[in-house]
Amino acid sequence: MNYQTLNFNIEGGVATIQLNRPEVRNAFNEIAIAEITSAFHAVNHEATVRAVVLSAAGSAFCAGADLNWMKKMADYSRDENLADAATLAEMLRTIHVCRKPVVARVQGDCYAGGMGLVAAADIAVAAEGATFCLSEVKLGLIPATISPYVIRAMGESAARRYFLTAERFAASEALRIGFVHEVCSSEELDARVQGVVTSLLAASPNAVADAKRLVQDVAGVRLSLSLIEDTVNRIADIRASRDGREGVQSFLQKRKPDWLV
Repeated sequence: MNYQTLNFNIEGGVATIQLNRPEVRNAFNEIAIAEITSAFHAVNHEATVRAVVLSAAGSAFCAGADLNWMKKMADYSRDENLADAATLAEMLRTIHVCRKPVVARVQGDCYAGGMGLVAAADIAVAAEGATFCLSEVKLGLIPATISPYVIRAMGESAARRYFLTAERFAASEALRIGFVHEVCSSEELDARVQGVVTSLLAASPNAVADAKRLVQDVAGVRLSLSLIEDTVNRIADIRASRDGREGVQSFLQKRKPDWLV
């Protein structure tokens, strides 16, 4: 598929989905939202893809909503706003539930909805010069649609501050509050992202997908007998699976598992 707003590439088991509107700091509009959703649906169903890198062309990662798109939305009815917000919510959900691990490569400005993209990913690596901002309240809005992902990523306490103040904060602060997992120099960014991808490719693809789902299902859930029973069933299922058996046997036989051969 040809994309207007993205560069899309699959090579060596890695899909790269690159936002490609550098002239507007990769701000998204309805076309970009639809194309990002489509690209993640494609990689989710592509058996050769083992990991996804979500990146952006130019000096900024994503400045949030495109100004021209915002101008159109200014005259929307409530029903039109509901439909529009639903497409953004579906884009974020599609990234979040993608069975393939998603690594966000972040440089420059990462504002508003751009922070939603990063939060919906599994792992985020940022350049030292990256800056973050939940700017919605300055426009009389709230970061509602991205909030389920951003609050999980940065925690309630940090969200309470940055949702309310719309302050800009640096990559070092994003690292401190847990919004990103690693910060490095711009020169090291590609190598650090590649290091994460290499680790993902070394693991069982089925186990990685199930481990991703495990975190999503267990995080924040009250400890109960039903939760314990669920985790018991999950480990029994994975031990009996093809990859589970192959992984243990390869370890015992001191050979590489077949997903590395």
